[in-house]
Amino acid sequence: MGDNFYGKKDIEKAAKMYALKPELMQAYLDFDGKVMADGSLNKKTKELIAVACAHITQCPYCIHGHTKNAKKAGASDEEIAEAVFVAVALRAGGSMAHSCISMATLEE
Repeated sequence: MGDNFYGKKDIEKAAKMYALKPELMQAYLDFDGKVMADGSLNKKTKELIAVACAHITQCPYCIHGHTKNAKKAGASDEEIAEAVFVAVALRAGGSMAHSCISMATLEE
């Protein structure tokens, strides 16, 4: 095993999921494709949302893929950076919200 769990080519191992459970994997791929298609939100906007979400969920494959997709959909470097900062703010906000647990515990 390598020094980390996220080798750049390891995403290719997802093909094994398709081999083991093709109907479930295909359902996931179909769903993902429909969600990311143009709708009320255009592809660029959806990819910028995905970039932010990927940073919050901390999936390196999603960060890489959705950043490339956002760029391909016409997002500027500045828009992508701003989407990342939205994620940073939300992640910090979650920590701030959870601080209420610590503060309430201090009052026990």
